[in-house]
Amino acid sequence: MHTIKRLLGAGLCGLTLLASAVQAEQRELRVYNWADYILPNVPKDFAKQTGIKVIWDTFDTNESLEAKLLTGNSGYDLVVPSNQFLDTQIKAGVFQKLDKSKLPNWQHQDPALLKLLQTNDPGNQYAVPYMYGTVLIGFNPAKVKAALGDNAPVDSWDLVFKPENMEKLKSCGVAMLDSPSEILPLALHYLGLDPNSQNPADYEKAKELMLKVRPYITYFNSAKYMTDIANGDICVAIGYSGSFYQFGNRAKESGNGVVVDWRLPKEGAPIWFDTFAIPKSAKNVAEAHEFLNTLLDPKVIAPISDFLGYPNANKDSLPLISKDITGNPDLTPTSEALKNLYVVQPLPQKLERVRTRAWTSIKSDK
Repeated sequence: MHTIKRLLGAGLCGLTLLASAVQAEQRELRVYNWADYILPNVPKDFAKQTGIKVIWDTFDTNESLEAKLLTGNSGYDLVVPSNQFLDTQIKAGVFQKLDKSKLPNWQHQDPALLKLLQTNDPGNQYAVPYMYGTVLIGFNPAKVKAALGDNAPVDSWDLVFKPENMEKLKSCGVAMLDSPSEILPLALHYLGLDPNSQNPADYEKAKELMLKVRPYITYFNSAKYMTDIANGDICVAIGYSGSFYQFGNRAKESGNGVVVDWRLPKEGAPIWFDTFAIPKSAKNVAEAHEFLNTLLDPKVIAPISDFLGYPNANKDSLPLISKDITGNPDLTPTSEALKNLYVVQPLPQKLERVRTRAWTSIKSDK
């Protein structure tokens, strides 16, 4: 009888160990992120340190991510929406709230940046900020100086919104993002209006401002400007802060003699965030929190900023990031500059149609 008990005990113990082993093997984390938007060794190191298998897939537009989220079962445990989409997605109920008790490294976040993100995520309940940046002016110093002289207002939106400046810059090429949700708020703000205005008449004023400089705009495109400014094919672009940093470095590496510089205009600009969030349908919530807490470690996030060329919202990572990023106020805004930055919000559908019509009219008028 004792022998049978011992055999049964040994068998049950073996089954328990086998179940534990299977459970350990089954721990995994499914992430859906922008392409080339992580330091490659970070998910590998996390998997090695935790034993969690990381499946890392990529997308190329917020719309692609949103379409997957709105099905109600994305198949992922962590996704990376941009802040201007976050608000709508939170209201649609596609995310679950963060469990801050599982994120002790949250303490490293910058309160001022968290406050800005609350425009899209009230109370910072759903999203962990990842990288951030602004929409600003990138330019070729030599060509702009040749067109406008030594006192070219490169630190002001006057550079691109005053027709007399744009007329002179036309010969060397001016590009703008093909994005009504980013360019029209700029125009509104320049006019002293609410960049997130819900007054249709304001969009008519923004359109009128844009139409005055439209004849001098070479093209609207949200990607082409990067290579063109690095190659010297255009001299001014309204684009994303990190893109000018990245492609300025590419110009240096190519030895083509082109210099790319950029300025955060003194009047202010839109600030954007890319964030990590947990879909409501996530199956590996504990693993998602474990990865997020790792990402919130200053020693982990700092090299990612160096690799990508963007600052992050982790205040304690700043001393660990290259001074080329943190020491450049046009990439990492000062506390004073932050006061003039604003977050773009989604508009009600009726206003979105107004903005889209204004944009279509601007682009078609040449």
